[in-house]
Amino acid sequence: MDGNLTYFAALVAGFLLLKLSLDGTFLESFDPALDIIGIITVIVFAAVLIFKAVKLLVKKA
Repeated sequence: MDGNLTYFAALVAGFLLLKLSLDGTFLESFDPALDIIGIITVIVFAAVLIFKAVKLLVKKA
């Protein structure tokens, strides 16, 4: 499985960073930075999972 579950968990963690609401907390000033980190995390780990899936499909064909 080569860590696919770990990549998927990181993808979900990035998505949760995007949905995290920090309104009314002392961490509210970090909200834009967490959004950027979440977007980058989702893009990177989605690309890794897609790449691994395509590689597996090409290997089977």
